[in-house]
Amino acid sequence: YNPDMSSFTYEKVAEHNTKDDLYMIIHNKVYDISKFVDEHPGGEEVLLDEGAKDATESFEDVGHSDEARELLEKYYVGEVDKSSAPVKPVKAASTSTSTDAPQGNPLRIIVPLLILGGWVYFRFFA
Repeated sequence: YNPDMSSFTYEKVAEHNTKDDLYMIIHNKVYDISKFVDEHPGGEEVLLDEGAKDATESFEDVGHSDEARELLEKYYVGEVDKSSAPVKPVKAASTSTSTDAPQGNPLRIIVPLLILGGWVYFRFFA
């Protein structure tokens, strides 16, 4: 930790939104994760989607290990200016060739259909 580090507005963090220049806010700390993008075990897409903004909730939802949290400190560059307002970052240029297909878990559809099918079967045929 370096107390001489900078303070970043949300707008300034949002400017760092490419694979080669990617910042992220986690618990009001700003990290330059540009050199980590290729090493991230979850893939670069996750970082590009969550980068250039406050990713605290996403980071905690994944349940990162203590080792991951320690590694994060290596990329610390400063604190977020809490008086600045969050901005919607411009999406990073993705190397993916995917279209704008809906994202989501197909189990959200499949499981209810299986339950309904099972109910119909047992109600009318068993």
